Amino acid sequence: MGDVAMTVPVLSSFTQQYPDVKITVLTRAFYAPMFSQLKNVTVFEVDVKGKHKGVLGIRKLYFDLKPLRIDAVADFHNVLRSNVLKFFFGFSGIPFIQIDKGRKEKKALTASVNKKFEALKTSFERYADVFRTLGFPINLSEVNLPKREPLTNKVVDLVGSDVKKWIGIAPFAAFSGKMYPLGLMKELIALLNVKSEYKILLFGGGETEKEKLNALQEEYGNCINITGQLSFAEELSLISNLDCMVAMDSGNAHLAAMYGINTITLWGVTHPHAGFYPFGQNPENALLSDRSQYPLIPTSIYGNKFPEGYEFVMNTIQPQSVYQKIVNVLS
Repeated sequence: MGDVAMTVPVLSSFTQQYPDVKITVLTRAFYAPMFSQLKNVTVFEVDVKGKHKGVLGIRKLYFDLKPLRIDAVADFHNVLRSNVLKFFFGFSGIPFIQIDKGRKEKKALTASVNKKFEALKTSFERYADVFRTLGFPINLSEVNLPKREPLTNKVVDLVGSDVKKWIGIAPFAAFSGKMYPLGLMKELIALLNVKSEYKILLFGGGETEKEKLNALQEEYGNCINITGQLSFAEELSLISNLDCMVAMDSGNAHLAAMYGINTITLWGVTHPHAGFYPFGQNPENALLSDRSQYPLIPTSIYGNKFPEGYEFVMNTIQPQSVYQKIVNVLS
């Protein structure tokens, strides 16, 4: 989800600088609401678990796309599935330009020996490079991000319409290496809960996460668990109306950033140097685990690999520090 959300600022910039070019985004149906505000952008829904599954399914996808009379393909993913699609497009002579993911540089950044600790090109610039190679130079500093979405009655009934500051908290991540310990997150929420002017909106997914967030909602009166209560489009509309989002190095950070919401990110065994820092966010809003204690950070790009002893790197980020950062951002 985070990778898809990161394409939104780039596509927004492209459509503003090239208003006569039509963009068709190939993605899962679930992600379509992310692109609803982009002009000249339509979503072609790819059924990767059904009719477009496997090599034969991708062949069908190629023939499904032919009536669109595509002039060029910008591959922002460069994975096995898109490589197979590139093979079929090769018969048509249509340019098919793929992202350079910088795998070699990322390997050096995450190495345990001879680590090369330096900031790499951002994913946003890598996406933009694909367009540049196709002959469409774009400037990512010239972008109007999607605007605040109107709230449906269902959302208003869930969260209310008072004048409190709305703080989103997304405490989970795909891998434990980049997830703030729930005990420390509970301490942070306790600090926020004391202030009656804050409303704390908890974001997660799946039954296990829902149960954990329900427990927080029951314990702290200013908390509302959003998990499983809204459609994805409604959840996006709520995120677009937040005053602040607190998230891991995860999809929710990018969802908030694509609306220009002030986003505070907590980093474990991953690091902003890998190029996945949320778009347009103040670098000071990144709270990092202590590299003086854990010098091998980043140990991986996705947070799925870390050496023994690095299980608790995020304990070096104190709840009081996160709380103070939230107060500063909201002020």
